[in-house]
Amino acid sequence: MQIYLVAGARPNFMKIAPIVRALQAQEALSFKIIHTGQHYDREMNDVFFEELGIPQPDVFMAAGGGSHAQQTAKIMVAFEELCVAERPAAVLVVGDVNSTLACSIVAKKLNIPVAHVEAGLRSGDMTMPEEINRLVTDSISDWFFVTEPAALEHLRREGKADSAVHYVGHVMVDNVLYQAEKLSSADTSAFETSAFKATQQAAGGRYGVVTMHRPSNVDEPETFARIAGALKEIAAELPLIFPVHPRTRANIEKFGIDLGPNVTLAGPQAYMAFLNLWKDAAVVLTDSGGLQEETTALGVPCVTIRENTERPVTVDEGSNVLAGTDPVAIVREARKVLRGEGKQGRRPHLWDGKAAERIVAILAKELA
Repeated sequence: MQIYLVAGARPNFMKIAPIVRALQAQEALSFKIIHTGQHYDREMNDVFFEELGIPQPDVFMAAGGGSHAQQTAKIMVAFEELCVAERPAAVLVVGDVNSTLACSIVAKKLNIPVAHVEAGLRSGDMTMPEEINRLVTDSISDWFFVTEPAALEHLRREGKADSAVHYVGHVMVDNVLYQAEKLSSADTSAFETSAFKATQQAAGGRYGVVTMHRPSNVDEPETFARIAGALKEIAAELPLIFPVHPRTRANIEKFGIDLGPNVTLAGPQAYMAFLNLWKDAAVVLTDSGGLQEETTALGVPCVTIRENTERPVTVDEGSNVLAGTDPVAIVREARKVLRGEGKQGRRPHLWDGKAAERIVAILAKELA
């Protein structure tokens, strides 16, 4: 029985990697890794997959960019051809990108069962493309693999059968724990940001890490300028390093954003290099959903620069604070951390590095 594991963007591979490793450890199910090519990332080379402990994708569909409709359509056409030719026993999708939506629709219309990992997450913000993808995917999936209690409640309220919903923990946490263990014995001297980190630590000082890429934050000049002002103020007390998303960098130049001399801009980072950077940060300031979870997994203080989050367990139990986009609130929450008054938090239930094993065991039983 063969399962297709669908990934379209670099973070998706972090989520399927633990599932691949769990599948390799058993004999009931086989798999193929399907890379839709939704995003092309120069860092996704042989070393990238070697670091994750997984093989290169079996299929690369080269869907590429375009509008949401164009990209989704290209993925659907290519994936349909593949499913018709080989007919997998099930399709597993992760997260909330366009590939998740496109491949789940194709599989369901071909009567191939769909498993959604990270099911049930809701921000309540219908202006987010990811929220549309989550809702549609969950409306047609057969099995729902859930990371946190709020997601369970969403799926129950939406009428999903209890027998189809499985609270398994989080594969993203599986991966970050796996990678952090590998990192403990790795040579990190060649990482681009190692010099920055070493300089700060040698001086006995701390540092913070920034990531921002959401259109609501970086595509509006006034909003971006306000957030930048907050970062500049924080950086006067704590050196910040900002690995910059290409669109974010373009907007920094286009809008004339001033981050001041204490914010170091860096290029996009490979997974291990970025993990090496943020795991020892005094605070992470971000609008990333995945980073909210990863910082909670390792107990790193996180200030989320968004008005909402689809991952409330990171706020309710973890080390994450939802600050919104008000500069006063962002600075206030960062200063709490620097004074030692920030949230301690804890790792949520079942975020123990074994979510993928639970998922594979359930799928093997369901497909038997």
